[in-house]
Amino acid sequence: MSRNQAPVIDVGERPERRVRAAAGRLSWGLADQAVSSMTNFAVGIFVARTLGVVEFGIFSLAWVTYGVVLNVSRGLATDPLVVRFSGVLTELWRGAVVRSSGTALVVGVGAGAVSLLAGVTIGGSLGAAFAGLGLILPALMLQDSWRFAFFAAGQGRKAFVNDIVWATALVPAMFVAAQHGTVFGFVLAWGVSCAVAAGVGCVQIGLVPRCSEVRAWLSQQRDLGPRYLVENVSISGATQIRMYGLGAIAGLADVGAVRGAELLLGPFLAVLMGLSLVAVPEAARVLRRSRRRLPLFCLVLGGVQAIAALLWGLGLLFLLPEQAGWQVLGSVWPSASALILPATLAVMGASLSTGAAAGLRALGASRRSMRSQLLSAVAYATAGLAGAGVAGALGSAWGVAGATAFGAAVWWGQLWSAMREHLETTIEHEEMRTP
Repeated sequence: MSRNQAPVIDVGERPERRVRAAAGRLSWGLADQAVSSMTNFAVGIFVARTLGVVEFGIFSLAWVTYGVVLNVSRGLATDPLVVRFSGVLTELWRGAVVRSSGTALVVGVGAGAVSLLAGVTIGGSLGAAFAGLGLILPALMLQDSWRFAFFAAGQGRKAFVNDIVWATALVPAMFVAAQHGTVFGFVLAWGVSCAVAAGVGCVQIGLVPRCSEVRAWLSQQRDLGPRYLVENVSISGATQIRMYGLGAIAGLADVGAVRGAELLLGPFLAVLMGLSLVAVPEAARVLRRSRRRLPLFCLVLGGVQAIAALLWGLGLLFLLPEQAGWQVLGSVWPSASALILPATLAVMGASLSTGAAAGLRALGASRRSMRSQLLSAVAYATAGLAGAGVAGALGSAWGVAGATAFGAAVWWGQLWSAMREHLETTIEHEEMRTP
């Protein structure tokens, strides 16, 4: 047992019960991620149709900034919680949740203060968007922490209900924001509805964040938190750099076009992210049964997702009527539709990478996992900005497609190396045990 690892309960379930329980967790994970991703998709579509391509580009910059802060929060707070306090005694879980949620809240308050100050300094519509983001970041981080706490306790149904509450509160909030028609209004509506869900989460879980124990939590998880922080932030930071750079090089309209193309792939990405919730545990089970089957499992996992992404992209290209595109994205559609092919290829590369990443996590090859993530992030930002300099949004999209293909090769190369190391280590241990 690793340092600070909480004891796991051995419930002594029969195999068929374990299968049903795992299937239930998978179902709630997919359902919750579907609600979360489809809500984000609906918000993006509504804002794009209401504001137009330039102001939607501003909204997108606030969105990717939120993604970076979210990954900081997860790396320091909820990832260690899920790793060390899933399936443990309720008392241990409750103690960990109040500390991890307090950490998430502190991250939201700190990042919110920086965003608010930046927004006031910048001014204009862009400044207003970041000022609004600063006001809502604490609620966004707290709601996300409740979601992962529920999954750690095997209570995915509660996470699903909480995201339904957020989605329901979004409807009147977005309607009110549409009456004002400003980026600030939409950002605020997004966050206020999330605050409702965060409050409901406190009632569901029967706990409140304990910010006074943040330092103790970070100290206890210091062997996990920094590594997860680097892994999580590297790719979201690269995304932010790419979007900021694209806006500076080609203009905010091009940022809106890229985000619009990503929204078109949103329903597929909901399924992909839902699978990612269970990919690592399932890879670990395969490894325990037969280490030689792990690469095949990872290949099937990534390959099926890549094929599904290709089919979705081809459907958008050849089956989605032009009028339907206008109905979905409004004035963003013409510029976004030109990016469907490279965006699809980028998602295919990312899908292949997730298969290998699940294998590396199952093997515990943290050094190789971090190396792969950092190389992929550098390639993503570099190629995305270089492409933007050559051909704006289209060049950036093709650059990212190439970068994700490179990233997939890196991930798989690291997985094969980790498999060889694992096999060699296993053989050495067996030889040491042999008299």
